[in-house]
This record gives sequence, structure tokens and C-alpha cells, in this order.
Amino acid sequence: MASLSVKFLSPSWSTGNIISRTTKLQLHATPAETVAVPPATGSTSVEADRLEPRVEQKDGYFVLKEKFRKGINPQEKIKIEKEPMGLFMENGIEELAKISLEEIENSKLTKDDIDVRLKWLGLFHRRKKHYGRFMMRLKLPNGVTTSAQTRYLANVINKYGKDGCADVTTRQNWQIRGVELPDVPEILKGLDEVGLTSLQSGMDNVRNPVGNPLAGIDPHEIVDTRPYNNLLSQYITANSRGNPAFTNLPRKWNVCVIGSHDLYEHPHINDLAYMPATKNGLFGFNLLVGGFFSPKRCAEAIPLDAWVPADDVVSSCKAILETFRDLGTRGNRQKCRMMWLIDELGLEGFRAEVVKRMPHQELERASSEDLVQKQWERRDYLGVHPQKQEGYSFVGLHIPVGRLQADEMDELARLAEEYGSGELRLTVEQNIIIPNIENSKIEALLKEPLLKEKYSPEPSILMKTLVACTGNQFCGQAIIETKARALKVTEDVERLVSVTRPVRMHWTGCPNTCAQVQVADIGFMGCMTRKDGKIVEGADVFLGGRIGSDSHLGEVYKKAVPCDDLVPLVVDILVEKFGAVLREREEGEE
Repeated sequence: MASLSVKFLSPSWSTGNIISRTTKLQLHATPAETVAVPPATGSTSVEADRLEPRVEQKDGYFVLKEKFRKGINPQEKIKIEKEPMGLFMENGIEELAKISLEEIENSKLTKDDIDVRLKWLGLFHRRKKHYGRFMMRLKLPNGVTTSAQTRYLANVINKYGKDGCADVTTRQNWQIRGVELPDVPEILKGLDEVGLTSLQSGMDNVRNPVGNPLAGIDPHEIVDTRPYNNLLSQYITANSRGNPAFTNLPRKWNVCVIGSHDLYEHPHINDLAYMPATKNGLFGFNLLVGGFFSPKRCAEAIPLDAWVPADDVVSSCKAILETFRDLGTRGNRQKCRMMWLIDELGLEGFRAEVVKRMPHQELERASSEDLVQKQWERRDYLGVHPQKQEGYSFVGLHIPVGRLQADEMDELARLAEEYGSGELRLTVEQNIIIPNIENSKIEALLKEPLLKEKYSPEPSILMKTLVACTGNQFCGQAIIETKARALKVTEDVERLVSVTRPVRMHWTGCPNTCAQVQVADIGFMGCMTRKDGKIVEGADVFLGGRIGSDSHLGEVYKKAVPCDDLVPLVVDILVEKFGAVLREREEGEE
């Protein structure tokens, strides 16, 4: 079996079955049922000059070559005008933070700094909704965070009053809100001190590497995904110091490593997904590529017909990123995601370019020994569950639509320290898991006020799978308010119907679909519509998205429904398609 050496950002344990920060892990898995991977299809004849890299290295950064600058999009022009990573790697943020917003607005260069280039540092100016305030997105590989990190983030947002809050995102990550530019240099230093970074988390960079939220504690896991995602994140950001090799991609790019049969990581919507598989007695991964969402197109990831041993996770990621960086188009932003390049080159053509960039120019064909069991019933991680470590359990907490305040984060940090190992796990459903709790402490934890009053381990059946993006409270791109509305609509629906199984409902404020409505049982995408002759907030309603081994994307069921009319529509959908029963009928039958 392959092995990896990795430094964990999570705290060291002090009991048996514990992995320290510098333990050398042996990663292994036992083969499950054998599933044949369909052969790769699709090839396209491409002119040789199309395969010339479009970028070149200058002064330590990759820049678009002069000959390929015709017809490029505005964001590409901003990158050419001034290297965004210079704000971090050359301490440009120190000077920018000293300039008043009024002065910044008077110069296109510095205005583009705060509206665009700072996204390379994970800072998003909320110009339309909260002028002068920023959302800061962190890097949190595999969603693992410590109580010290959580407490630090709470301290940052606490000073910003009602504008300061935090969100758990659909990429298993932290986002904090309310940040002011003069504070950024000090915040960045503080992040580094607690082992966090916000670097390369926005714009044309690699997003947070996603993994199994139960990694290392799951009795049924295939492989511990934490070391792989830590290595990927460390490599992509050069250990949080900035890696200009991958800061000028044509568009954003998502990666995940699959660690369980549950597919909590949603591999089919990632640009690159590592699927556990053995080959010739070695553990490794089959590769899926190209999954993405955008306003104009949504595509599921497809097999690359490639298998890599565990030791080649980083080198294969590097080869695929370099292929995308070198050959991806940079015109219409809606056609710059990696799947468009795969379409253009053909799957075999794209694969051939990846091979060129692999060590020794070799890439094995996919293995038929897929370790993910296809008929696996996805488990609920909320509530109390036994770990693989005898005598320990984890507790999954429901965080309503992922929103937290500073005092709640402080309290979660305390609970993680007092009852667990000082660690928290974030999930793509915007919830939080406290792992490594001695069974003798479970009863006391469940009596804690925070769990009784706000973050229940046993939420109602519709609330437990509810997901919502930021919405127009903070995001300038969002068309409608999402978080409060998602909670209110769900509460109203629950008063009218009784459901016997979870129904995943996702709310997204605009077609960018950050809340991934296409994978929901019922999805709501914000739009404006008319009711009684007036323009009102509405939603396009999606149905039929699936996650897991039989995943597929949902489709529009009804367009432009006024938000005030959603409750009766959702009730009808739940009754007709999900076996729900009207509560008045329930009471009448009694």
C-alpha cells in the first residue's frame, strides 16, 4: 500500500488510536465490489498550434502571451495590467490597506485591486450591499478546523458588530463577513499564527479541497482523505506562501478526494474527483474530470479513463491543472471552465495533454476495481454516532443554513475542547461535527444550552438537509434573499405536511448556483418575477437532483414562481412526489 507523510493542522491526541501532527500514515483500503468503469469516449482533431501553451512565465508569475490576448475577457485584462498575487507575495496589501477608500476610488488600478485582485487573497468587496466591507474566504482542507482557529475567526468578526458573522459553505469551508480593509494585514498575520490561510481561495484559483467529513473516525470509511487534501492544499498554495504556478487559471477549479461510500464530497460536480480504486494490488484513485455549475451550463464530471497510485495524487492534480492553465480559453467567462476545454480537445485529446505533463509522461488507464459500493445507502451524520476508535463518538450538529455569530463560534470552540479533542469538522451541507468525544461525556454534551436552543443534533426532517447561499443580504450578485426565507418557507411547510424521509432543499440567490440547486431534491434559484402587476422576488424551482452513486442533475420544474407563492407549491410537490401527508388529513384520520 502507498504511504504519505503529512502534517495535520488538527490537534494532537493524547490517547490510544490517536494520530499526532507528524505521524506517518499508512493509507490503505480493502477492495469492495468490483464495478467496471465505462471506457472513455470522444476525440477531436485539434490543430497543432492549438496545443501551444497560452501562458508563459515572467518575473516569477504566469502571464498570458501577447499573441493570445485578442478577445480576452475583462478579468484577464485586469490580471495582465497588474499581477494580483503581488498584493500578497510582494506585500502590496500593506500599502493598499493604508489608502482611504476615497483615494482608492479615484484610481482604476486600486479600484480593481479592491474589487477584483483582492479575491486572490480571499477577500470579496461587498460594494453593492456593504460598501467598504469584505467577505473573507478561508482555505480549510477537508473541512477540519480547530477550536483555536474557530475562536480566532470569532474574535475577528466580533469587532464588526451586526455586519460581522460567519458562514459554513458548500465547500466545507469558513467564510467571515464584515472585514474592513485597514484590518486585513493584521488579520492575515493572525490567520498564519493559527494555521489558516485565505490565499488563493477566490477568482481564477483552486477552491477548498473537499473530503469525507468523517475522515479518520468513520468505521466504514474506504480511506482517510485528510492527508491527501492537506497535501493538495499545501502544494497549491505553497504552504500558504503563494504558488504562482496556479494563480492564473482560466477560471475557478474544484477538487475533492472521496473517502467513503456515501460520497459526501459530491464528486460529480467537481473539476477533478479522486475515486478510490485498487489496481494490481495497489491502492489508488480513478479520476473524474469536468464537473461544474454556471449560469449557462451545468455538467457532471466524466471518467478520464485514468488511475493513479496514492503517491501520485499531487502530481496528477498538477498535470491536470497545468493542462487547464496552459490551454484553457480566456474569452467568454461562461465558456472558460475546464469542461469546455475537454469538449474542444476531446476526452482522449485532453487526456493526452495531461499525460505530457505527468512525471515520466505516463498515466495508467482506469481500474475496474472501484472501491465505492454503488448500492450504499447514504448515512445521516447528524446526531450521535460511534467512531472507529473504541469508546469514542462524534456528534453532528445542525447549523441552520450555515450562519453563525461570534459568540456561537466561541461556544462551539469551548464544546470541542471540553468534550472532544479541540477539533470541529465542517460539511458541504453547512453543518458541523464535533469528533473524538468520550462516550461518557455524550450525555453532558447533549444537555448543553447551545445544542438545546440553536444547533440541534436532531433537527426536523426537512431542516436537516436545508442549504442556502449567502443571498442578497450580503452578496451583490444575489437576486433574492435566501437564508431567512429558506428557514421561513421550510417552517411554514412543516406546519402543513408530514414527511417520512429527508428531502434535500437548496436555495441559491442567482444563476451562479453557489448552493448547488441542481443536486437538490427541490431547488430554488432566485429571479425577479411579477405578481399582481408588481415586480417581486421569485424563484425557478428545480426537481430531481440526486447525489450519491446514481447522481444526476435536476431540471427546471416551474419557472418564476413568486416567493410568496412557494409554500403551497412545495406542499404540493412533497405530497405528489415525496409521499408527504397533509397534517390536517393526519389529524382527521386520528
